[in-house]
Amino acid sequence: MIHRTSPTARGAQQLVPFARHPQRWERERTRAARRGHVCGDAGCDPVLIRERTRWGWLDWTVPADGNLPDQPYRIAVLTPNATRTQRLGLRWLARLPGRRIEIGAVELRTATVVVMVLGLAAAALAAPCGAPLSIVLSAAAVASMLVEHLPDRIDDRIGENVRIVEAEAGCRYLQRISALYTDIVRAAAGSKRYELRRAVEIGHHQLFDIADLLQQHDTRSISSMLIARERLMLQLAAQAVGMPRR
Repeated sequence: MIHRTSPTARGAQQLVPFARHPQRWERERTRAARRGHVCGDAGCDPVLIRERTRWGWLDWTVPADGNLPDQPYRIAVLTPNATRTQRLGLRWLARLPGRRIEIGAVELRTATVVVMVLGLAAAALAAPCGAPLSIVLSAAAVASMLVEHLPDRIDDRIGENVRIVEAEAGCRYLQRISALYTDIVRAAAGSKRYELRRAVEIGHHQLFDIADLLQQHDTRSISSMLIARERLMLQLAAQAVGMPRR
């Protein structure tokens, strides 16, 4: 989208999983392969490894050939200047989704199945003690429904403070922008200069706004706005990287 790019822009295209901790990627990839969760067929569900950052998280797929993925499968950007309650909620949202178990034609959370089994066991133990079986089974049913549906309700509520991009073109573009912002964060790490701290704040707002645009539109329809914001991030990253830390 920009013909002339600075060295910072070229570096932005090289964002890889766990760039500062490559051994972490190897551990996660080896664990996924050991569990048999890696496949090369197009019909297989992607196995995701989540990398958390100070501004959100990235979900990476695990290629069957052992190479690094070219781009994230999903990118999420947290809202800037979040309150403490929002940050706690966003940590909940950043968790990896729980696994599901197919029971006939129904898919249930693993936790739901566990609660159902425990409820039946509690009913069996309560019957000899004279406890009303209807109350025990009703409580078990309510607990199972809460475990199954409550996390989705919480996710919807907390999701108002996060922008998630999953489209391939959107993730490819946001990957470059997030790499630029990562350069800004690294340049400001440990520095007390107001200009660097302000660059981090502005960059986070820009990253969040770009993710908001990509979540609602395709890259073609908003190309002019994306070009303007990318140029701003390029300038911001170049100034932050070239600025003395003290």
